[in-house]
Amino acid sequence: MKRLLSVAIAIAAIGILAWWLTRPDPIAVELVTVERGPVAATIANTRAGTVDTCRRAGLSPALGGQIAVLLVADGASVEQGELLIELWNEDIKAERNLAERDVRAAHSRSREACVIASVAKRESERLMTLREQGLASEEAADQAVGRAESTAAACEAAEDAARVTEARINVIDAQIERTQLRAPFAGIIAEINGEVGEFVTPSPVGIPTPPTVDLIDASCLYISAPIDEIDAPRVRPGMAARISLDAFPDRVFSGHVRRVAPYVLEQEKQARTVEIEAEIDDADHSGLLPGYSADVEVVLDSRADVLRVPTSVVTVDGTVYVYDADSGTIEGRRIETGIANWEYTEIAQGLSAGDRVVSSIDREGVRDGALVAPE
Repeated sequence: MKRLLSVAIAIAAIGILAWWLTRPDPIAVELVTVERGPVAATIANTRAGTVDTCRRAGLSPALGGQIAVLLVADGASVEQGELLIELWNEDIKAERNLAERDVRAAHSRSREACVIASVAKRESERLMTLREQGLASEEAADQAVGRAESTAAACEAAEDAARVTEARINVIDAQIERTQLRAPFAGIIAEINGEVGEFVTPSPVGIPTPPTVDLIDASCLYISAPIDEIDAPRVRPGMAARISLDAFPDRVFSGHVRRVAPYVLEQEKQARTVEIEAEIDDADHSGLLPGYSADVEVVLDSRADVLRVPTSVVTVDGTVYVYDADSGTIEGRRIETGIANWEYTEIAQGLSAGDRVVSSIDREGVRDGALVAPE
């Protein structure tokens, strides 16, 4: 009996040793813990968006000519109506000086004609009085009245002529303004294409050319980004948004959707996109520059305190691999999910807080019942 027991123990020991020597090596996996936290359902842009300004103008003089005065430089802040560039216009200014002299001469002629009219009027009134007294002839009185009316008309004509010469100054001033480039709004000079002494010309019709001055209003910035046409019907102005920029990798800006384009923006092969615009809620835009690339996540729904796991741990068919510390194996478990985004998925059923699940699900050998070793 003792001999049989010894043989059985030896066979069992050999079997255990054989299993130990032939057992598969555990798969090294990364684990994450199921926890509670906020989860939001979001829609993200399909391609990188861009930080744009509410107002940006490419300015060029209305006339071609040589730059005589350049009053600003790249990066300068300007006020609305401030003079930026003036082309050579000495010939027009000389015409204005001549027109001013014509105005003075016209006013002098007007005063002369009006003085004569005043004298003629008094003379006609005196003769009319003498005629009533029988001391002047009717013919003389009629002639005096005619001269008074004639000189009064001459006075009025001279005043009209003076106003015409004044109007000529306004015409010349308009011509001078066409040689001047002023800021249509307050902003920052992004770029100047020209130097003193260089010639500039307006863009011919249908042929775009670089503007002489690129002016931006950096006080009002927004993010323009394309979203897939499938997601567009779910986005409405006023929805909350989370905005991230490559220039600020450790910061997420809170914002809101301000506009959804009412048309399909462009077509790339079979993909169609719709443009949305989002504004950052923080009024301090310091450090934010037009032209930065940006991504926009539109928040469709959010929950503050729910059970959640990283979205990357859930397979396409809704399975997660739960780690069993006692056996060192993992169990493939189907779960029910709630709202989700690219970062987190809400767990409606199938997991509990504190459970540890495999996050490196793409590693070879990760399957139900596999022996694993947590990293």
